[in-house]
Amino acid sequence: MGTSARELYERGRDASNTQRYAAARRLLERAAERATDAGVDLQSRIAGTMAYVLAQTGEPARAEALCRDALDREGASAETQAIIAGQLGVLFTRSGRLDDAEKMLTRAIDGLDSIARANCLLNRSVVHMHRRAFSACSADLEQAIVLYEAEGDVGAAAEARHNLGYTALLRGDLIEALELMAQSRPVIAASSREGAAMSDLDRAEVLRDAGLVDEAEHLLASVAATFGASRMRQAQAESEYHLARSLLRHDPLRAQRVAKAAARRFRTLGADSWAARSDAIRLDAQLAAALAGDSARTTAAPSAAEFQATAEALKACGFPAEATAVRLSAILAAGERGVDERMPRVARDSPTPLRLRASEVRAARARAKGRSAEARRHAAHGLDLLSDWQRSFGALDLQASLAMHGTGLIFRGLSAAADSRDPRILFDWSERARHLSQQVAPVRPPRDPQLADDLAELRMLRTDLSGSEWTTDTNVRTLRDRVRDRQWTATGAGDTRPRITLDELRTTLDEQTAVLSYVFSSDALLCVVTTADDSRIVNLDRAAVRRASDGLRADLDVSASIPRGPMAAVVARALDDRLLRLDDALLAPVRAAIGTRRLVLTVPGFLGGIPWGMLPTMLSRPFTLATSMSRWVQERPASRPLRSVGFASGPRVPRAVEEVQAAASVWRDPTVLTGDDARVDAVTDLAGRVDLLHIAAHGHHAVDNPLFAGFELADGTLFGYDIDLIPRVPDTVVLSACELGHSSVRWGEEALGMTRVWLHAGTRSVIAAPAVVSDDVASTLLAAVHQCLSRGESPAVSLAAASAATGHRTPFQCHGSGF
Repeated sequence: MGTSARELYERGRDASNTQRYAAARRLLERAAERATDAGVDLQSRIAGTMAYVLAQTGEPARAEALCRDALDREGASAETQAIIAGQLGVLFTRSGRLDDAEKMLTRAIDGLDSIARANCLLNRSVVHMHRRAFSACSADLEQAIVLYEAEGDVGAAAEARHNLGYTALLRGDLIEALELMAQSRPVIAASSREGAAMSDLDRAEVLRDAGLVDEAEHLLASVAATFGASRMRQAQAESEYHLARSLLRHDPLRAQRVAKAAARRFRTLGADSWAARSDAIRLDAQLAAALAGDSARTTAAPSAAEFQATAEALKACGFPAEATAVRLSAILAAGERGVDERMPRVARDSPTPLRLRASEVRAARARAKGRSAEARRHAAHGLDLLSDWQRSFGALDLQASLAMHGTGLIFRGLSAAADSRDPRILFDWSERARHLSQQVAPVRPPRDPQLADDLAELRMLRTDLSGSEWTTDTNVRTLRDRVRDRQWTATGAGDTRPRITLDELRTTLDEQTAVLSYVFSSDALLCVVTTADDSRIVNLDRAAVRRASDGLRADLDVSASIPRGPMAAVVARALDDRLLRLDDALLAPVRAAIGTRRLVLTVPGFLGGIPWGMLPTMLSRPFTLATSMSRWVQERPASRPLRSVGFASGPRVPRAVEEVQAAASVWRDPTVLTGDDARVDAVTDLAGRVDLLHIAAHGHHAVDNPLFAGFELADGTLFGYDIDLIPRVPDTVVLSACELGHSSVRWGEEALGMTRVWLHAGTRSVIAAPAVVSDDVASTLLAAVHQCLSRGESPAVSLAAASAATGHRTPFQCHGSGF
């Protein structure tokens, strides 16, 4: 006797539950063939499960027909009818028919109990989620978890808990979202490769909203491939939709292509609501490309009719917030054409990114009408909203990445501030821009043995793998994800640092100090020059700065690698010419105002790689690159004498031991770690006990997440995340390591590198170079720096004096509160 229809059905259902849809379909087809005499209930249940498989694999119309036919059959039990109603509710949810979906799922919940009821609660929570009814969504999920756990269904409980995390993401609580998803993933991933991909799809949304787009896009590419291989067309299209949303922030042309492909796939599946959502991303990407004004690829902004059709489709599908976002984009596009359109109402409980977008559009409309003060108020309101969101996070990379959501607001506000020609207003906006990632003081996370173990394992892999292997290795990515996740969830919110006004700044300046606040808006490059008795705005030639900056890093590297020989003079002349042109563009216009004063500079991200100390105007002049003027003013009274000092040298740097020993010789009772003694645990312990720490080692810069940058020590890499675990960091840090002064420009005003990691952790000043410095020059120069530091001079004054004494003109510069 062959396998019965019921046995085939149960095996097919199990295959479906573990996303083995091809096998499920074969088993269910065989079950249907043998169920002709098995009763209406079994026939209906086979049809319901087959409908789910068909919907997952790209046949939604046939799936709905199967469910309706099963629901209309006479003789089916109330329980079976409830199960089919629940299945039909899922199909309606996928197609965006939310009212019909809720009606069917509620009918199912009322007619079921135990696991079947929990399944329908889980599915109805998705309807509430789409409507942003988060309280109802969480209530359904919590009920489902109780039912699943009572029945011992660990996998389903994990899925419901994961969805609670997704609800937290939609509410804007990224930390809770990540924590709940991380709790659930091991159970979900153990069920199947497709289950792991579904979990990672939602996790990628958390990373994208946190601004970590590189990591999000890598994850999305991986899950899309998994769904494609498993013929899960709906899930594949959803991963493409989320990829387009991520690309929108930094590659609008590619975002257009990906969103267009996703919309086409959704329409083939009959998922019109998802197609409309993809259309919205495509329109935003097209608008962003048009506003960017890429002369190589002229892109026209979408028409008003395109925006209107998409907004109406989204509203009809039950996505009012996304419909409003499309209308806001339409208003922005209309404004570029000189047409003023009425703003839609944006509720106070709307998603934070939507409220930020509304503030940006209001600012753009006001400025277009010549009302710059009103534009600044709208932009400031949006930034205050973003600050409230950021304030709940203490982790440096999360704070900095969230600034992604404020980029448009910052540039709108800076442009409106520049319109005023008032130094007080422009300075205020310069500080707002810098404050976006500087406002939260650090909170040390509690000691975490698992985090320490993961970092230790990463150190071993960093030693064993080449650069390309390090960025692609699966184990490395898993460990990096776990380290970042644990740090995010362990690090609470810190105290907010206040901003100062220009008048308050001037009261703190003496006659020997001037401040240069460089401001880059979408329209211009400006500098607010401030002394004790005067403030003024100076226009700069942005194009000249860009021309002189192109190729600068390569010239610096070549110059460091060819210090002597027949080519050295040629290389030096080329570099001198470039530096002179930068000096003319950046400093010549302010030279009369600053005189011979020492300088405090704040610079936007694209000027972060300038070797300021090598520019002619800056030779032998003390200066510091402050994270913000507000922090510089607040930290000046907090400086402490450098009584205890520590030194460490890493492997494979020819003169590292000589460098640290020479520098240490001018101090009383220094601690020097070299060779096998310079281990990560020993150096971090030393960092927690000294006022000054000097590290001479090879460094690695990590563009995708600089907290995974670090320097090589005897037993592996000391990462930025290790620094965040030091209870008390040194007052001053000297980094004599190739590349570690370099920063990644993130989201316009954000520059994040190892210097920022130390400064965020609480170090007052860091001496580092944004380009390669030869070992011989670094050793000689830094020994002279320590001569001055040991006599009580400030870091900035010591670096300027050492440069003058040795004759070495280098990229070394002082960051933070250097004097």
